[in-house]
Amino acid sequence: MAENSNNGSRGRPPILAAERRYPAASPSGSKAAPRSSGGGAKATGGNGGGARKPPSKPPSKTPRRSPRKRGPIGSTLAAIAGLVFGIVRAVWSVFWKLGLTAVVLLGIVVYYKSTTLPSIDEMIDGRTRGSVTLLDRNGDTFAWRGDHFAGVILSTDVAPVLRNAVIATEDRRFNWHFGVDPIGIASAVRINLGAGRGALQGNGGSTITQQTAKLMCLGRPYDPRQWENETAYEADCRRSTIMRKVDEAIYAMAMELRYSKDEILTLYLNRAYLGAGARGFEAGAQRYFGKSARDVTASEAAVLAGLLQAPSALAPTANLARSQNRANVVIGLMQEQGYLTAAEAAEAREHPAQLSQAAAARAGGYFADWVMESGPEFFTRDTTEDVIIRTTLDPRIQSVAEAAVTDIFATKVREGSEAQAAVVVMSSDGAVRAMVGGRDLRASGAFNRATRANRQTGSSFKPFIYATALDQGISPMEMVDDSPLTINVRGSGPWSPQNYDRTFKGWITLTQALAESRNIPAVRLSEAVGRQNVSRIAHGFGITGEISEGPAMALGASEGTLIEMTGAYAGFLNGGSSVTPYGLVELSLQGDNTPLMGTSGGIGARVISENAAQELTWMMWRAVEEGTGQRARVSGWQIAGKSGTTSAARDAWFIGFSADYVIGVWMGYDNNTPLRGVTGGGIPAEIFHETMQGVLNGMTPNPLPMQSPDESSRFVDPSGLAADGSGYVPSGDAALDRALLEAFGAPPSSLPPAGSGDNSQDAITNALQGILGGGN
Repeated sequence: MAENSNNGSRGRPPILAAERRYPAASPSGSKAAPRSSGGGAKATGGNGGGARKPPSKPPSKTPRRSPRKRGPIGSTLAAIAGLVFGIVRAVWSVFWKLGLTAVVLLGIVVYYKSTTLPSIDEMIDGRTRGSVTLLDRNGDTFAWRGDHFAGVILSTDVAPVLRNAVIATEDRRFNWHFGVDPIGIASAVRINLGAGRGALQGNGGSTITQQTAKLMCLGRPYDPRQWENETAYEADCRRSTIMRKVDEAIYAMAMELRYSKDEILTLYLNRAYLGAGARGFEAGAQRYFGKSARDVTASEAAVLAGLLQAPSALAPTANLARSQNRANVVIGLMQEQGYLTAAEAAEAREHPAQLSQAAAARAGGYFADWVMESGPEFFTRDTTEDVIIRTTLDPRIQSVAEAAVTDIFATKVREGSEAQAAVVVMSSDGAVRAMVGGRDLRASGAFNRATRANRQTGSSFKPFIYATALDQGISPMEMVDDSPLTINVRGSGPWSPQNYDRTFKGWITLTQALAESRNIPAVRLSEAVGRQNVSRIAHGFGITGEISEGPAMALGASEGTLIEMTGAYAGFLNGGSSVTPYGLVELSLQGDNTPLMGTSGGIGARVISENAAQELTWMMWRAVEEGTGQRARVSGWQIAGKSGTTSAARDAWFIGFSADYVIGVWMGYDNNTPLRGVTGGGIPAEIFHETMQGVLNGMTPNPLPMQSPDESSRFVDPSGLAADGSGYVPSGDAALDRALLEAFGAPPSSLPPAGSGDNSQDAITNALQGILGGGN
């Protein structure tokens, strides 16, 4: 560009300026004259226009800082952040789409599952087995067996306090969730992890709906071909795995879609197990409190709801105090959630739930087990129906027998002893009124020593020998020789029985021999009347086991159960007919008044004559009045009975009867350890006394059906001075007299040879004169 000669510039380049597009405003506001097109002319002062004003200063602006350059690390981090952000955006984009797809698929699965669920009525009772309800002789329930189900009860019909207790304890958000409670699950996982357990171990966070789904085994029915037993099936239903939890959640949501909240709660209340064989809250309320679930109080409702945590361990019949403690926790939850006021909660705590009288007594556990064993299997142990059995049990007598065992062991048996006892009380027709199968009076399903323990009977077997003799016409006052005896036993050699007191009394009456439980006279008499006949009589009276064939049979070497022996003595009382002990009176199905079966026991065929039975009763009465059974006497009553003690005192018995009841008592160790200082006439007789006294309390004394010796024409003079001076009165049967006299010690040489033709009664009597003397 050419230099401007007029600007006085000293060689510097000219300042470039843009042309003014608009005239500058004059101070007066008039517009300035436009700039000449010649440009570059210097303005002149004066009126001609004056000097040029400098351009106005542009507004001040903060200068922009140039961007700071990132170092290599910053650039790397920025790149990584961008990459991560991009990945997250991509993943989220995929995730929410997949999540939406999963929710849709889940909804389809849940909806489909809900369409397969049956009606509510088909699902309430899911038992594969039925129940047995046992009624006592008064018609009152005293025991249940199997899965007791007391009938359907709707969630809207139970006491409101019970409904609230269940919700407060098991699922506080039950009325709002959709089958699964995410809050509850998160809380359960937190608690489990905090306790050092696995996420799914311990607290499960399951809702009532999920618990109901598990109770229904997610809709899988019990198939006996697939499972070893029902226990294995139920254990599998309770198994918790990740996949099982997923299935359970789906099933629970399907239930929420298919059923109302009230229907789901109805299922739960009828399916839940509450211990002691009770299925459902109606059964539990009746089992423990003797009332319907409609009528339970707050404290009772808290007990029932508390059982859901551990039904068997917390059952009030197992441990009432533990059950009440758990109930207090439930009451606290109900107060916290507003179901109970502070005053109502305090009232419930101050008046804890108490068991009904029947539940508290838990009477007749051994008896109930025996009835279940004696009834038909398809109506008892394996029934698929709900069965009602009316029994012979008398709850008052049962309580008396239990108290007798408890008191005697507390006062007469050393502390720590493991000796056991069993008691059976029955009427003369065999109706069992009470049964104690062991010292654990509340046991159920335990070993029953009254019905299942086969023990040597000892001297309690001797009445069968005397019954045989009396039935053959021998008098209670005939004489028997109590002197040393040795018998050669084939295969064993000489056998010499001993009396318990190691003494001999010479010639004594049969009555005295039985009263004093002398062993040698019993053996002589058994040999005289025939062991096979004694065995036949014992079997006829109900002893089912094998009876010893040797001479030791007379001393009770054979075995029998207490209920068999007691039933046999009932046969003596009722006049000589056999007795089959029974406990079942009538069996019917629930809701059906027509009995399917009736009494299966009672009085059977005659075994000995009525006269012989009455004579034997008189002899056993003398045994209580004057002999080994004196501790069994009951003031004001006639009592007949017989003690028994086996070899080495491993078993001790006392069995006896009044005119109305027969009572059998056994005592011993399960492992056959010998008893120390115990005989049948001791502690067993005392248990008998305590039991019989309680049984007869308040009753009018009735005489025993017995016949005394002076009413028979064939009894020997107690002084031993018979007409012939021998002390023996012939029976009129020469063969019988010969056998008896040989057994009683008469030398065979003094009798005419058998078959000689001189076997008349006179010949036998003459042969004995001067040999037997005055009976000594």
